[in-house]
Amino acid sequence: MIDVYSWSTGNGKKIFIALEEMGLPYTIHPVNIYKNENMDPEFEKLSPNQKIPAIVDQETDITLFESGAILQYLAEKSGKFYGNTDKDRWNVTQWLMWQMGGVGPMMGQALHFLFYNKGASDYAAERYGKETNRLYAVLDKQLSKQAFVAEEYSIADMAIWPWITRFERQDIALGDYPNVQRWYREIAKRPAVVKGFKTLSKDEEIPGL
Repeated sequence: MIDVYSWSTGNGKKIFIALEEMGLPYTIHPVNIYKNENMDPEFEKLSPNQKIPAIVDQETDITLFESGAILQYLAEKSGKFYGNTDKDRWNVTQWLMWQMGGVGPMMGQALHFLFYNKGASDYAAERYGKETNRLYAVLDKQLSKQAFVAEEYSIADMAIWPWITRFERQDIALGDYPNVQRWYREIAKRPAVVKGFKTLSKDEEIPGL
C-alpha cells in the first residue's frame, strides 16, 4: 500500500493518474494547499520543500517527494510505462525532465499572472504567456512525429497532460496546436486518466472535450 499526500493540482493529479494506470493500491491523504496544510511540520517531514505530492511506500519503507522522482519510482516498482530498453528509458526521462524543468514552472507562472492574478504585471503576463506558447509549440512538433511524447504512452505523458488541462486558464487556443489537441483528447479517454483526474475533485470535468 502506498500512502499519497497530495492535492488536486497538476503535480498532484499526475501521481493519481500513474497509480491508476499502473494498478498500484494507494491510500489518499489530502493536503489542502489553500489552507496551508503543506506547511504543517508533520508534512514537512515527508516533503522538506513543503510542496505536494509526497508518498510513503509501506512495502519498501521509502518516502519520496518531487513528482518526477515519484513517477520514476512508481514506474520502476510496477515495471510499466518507462520503456523496455535503456534507449527507451532515457527518451522517457528527458521528456519527464522537460516537464519538470519547463512545463511545470513556466505554465505555473502563466496561471498565476494570466488567471489567478490577472493584471498584476503586464510584463510577467507577456513573458510567461510567450513561454507557455513556445512550450506548446515544442510539444506540438514532437507529437507531429508520433502518437505519444516518447513514442509509447509513458510517465512522460502522465506528467505533461495534467498541465495541458489548464489550457483555457493559460490563454491557449488548443486548436492552434492540433497535434497537442489530438494527443490531449486521446489521453482524456483513458479510464485510469479520468479516475486519476477526479480523485480529489469528483465534480471537475476535463476541459476541451
